[in-house]
Amino acid sequence: MAEKKKWIQDAIKRPGALRKKLKVKEGDNIPAKKLEKATHSKNKLLAKEAHLAETLKKMRKKKK
Repeated sequence: MAEKKKWIQDAIKRPGALRKKLKVKEGDNIPAKKLEKATHSKNKLLAKEAHLAETLKKMRKKKK
């Protein structure tokens, strides 16, 4: 049986691109309002990156 493919690493083509576009410093979290506004952007690439960020945020394991 083939190894499980790490699809998330393949989905992220340009790490940090969304952060740079939203002008958020490296190491800081992207504010929810900025991320929400980016999902409704007319720029389709920006909106796509924001939707992916929201999806990955939901998948993240929460610490107890």
